[in-house]
Amino acid sequence: MTNPPPAKKARSGPMADRIFGLVAKGAAVFTLVMLIAILASLTMSAWPAIDKYGLGFLTSTTWDPVKEEFGGLVMIYGTLMTSFIALLIAVPVSFGIALFLTELAPSWLKRPLGTAIELLAAIPSIVYGMWGLLVFGPLLATYVQQPLQAMSKGVPFLGAFFSGPPVGIGILSAGIILAIMIIPFIAAVMRDVFEVTPTLLKESAYGLGATTWEVVSTVVLPYTKSGVIGGIMLGLGRAIGETMAVTFVIGNFNQLDSLSLFQAANSITSALANEFAEAGPGLHQASLMYLGLVLFFITFVVLTLSKILLSQLKKNEGAKT
Repeated sequence: MTNPPPAKKARSGPMADRIFGLVAKGAAVFTLVMLIAILASLTMSAWPAIDKYGLGFLTSTTWDPVKEEFGGLVMIYGTLMTSFIALLIAVPVSFGIALFLTELAPSWLKRPLGTAIELLAAIPSIVYGMWGLLVFGPLLATYVQQPLQAMSKGVPFLGAFFSGPPVGIGILSAGIILAIMIIPFIAAVMRDVFEVTPTLLKESAYGLGATTWEVVSTVVLPYTKSGVIGGIMLGLGRAIGETMAVTFVIGNFNQLDSLSLFQAANSITSALANEFAEAGPGLHQASLMYLGLVLFFITFVVLTLSKILLSQLKKNEGAKT
């Protein structure tokens, strides 16, 4: 006598599907409502400064709480410049790490090296800041800033670009620390998307005589460009929003005397962290909230540009095919 077949589980009915759809839609709507609420609260809190300064706040370098005169250009410049330096350093280094882990590293080294790089992301930002101030800053001043100033002395443009006291803190130091912090994020994403590339495509390219670089540039990167750009945008968002590490090494100087990389400056997040607790109700607090609103829009613009870039790449793919 044969045993009866096991009973099949009853399929979920339309009611379960409807509930699941409502929950998913509710989560999306909740996220959108929270985003609008944050934007509205920032705008309301910053309105006194918006009403007094308008868009001139974005171009003014004055920040004087005693006279209640505020402008955000120094903080905006510090945020954008340090993030740009961080990306300039982190993207090629992360690309090299991902390329080595996926194409060149021996199998016994891939896992421990990849784990070690990912562990860098677990280090608290305040540790990076303390290390940058106490260890990296003096090394940067002695072995980078002073030699650069000596080599660029008398050169019109480079002399101004590397002017300032070589004390190891400033825009360059903050940018390098940010680069070290975002390398694990970008490298991990690049490595994961590189590994998604079908092995058959790469082996076909190698079979046709392509070198490792040709395989990466003509097969891997075109196949994974969306993921690569996503990883870069993730790192950029991390750099723009970083607070404690930048506060330690940027110098927290609210004046913009020159465009030197060695000059002490300030960033939006650093200004908020240093001054918000001591700012009384009124124009000072409203100006800090205005800075927070500007940071919100900077992040929004960066994400929008990345979406436009990705859509343009997809459109170009369609045109080629």
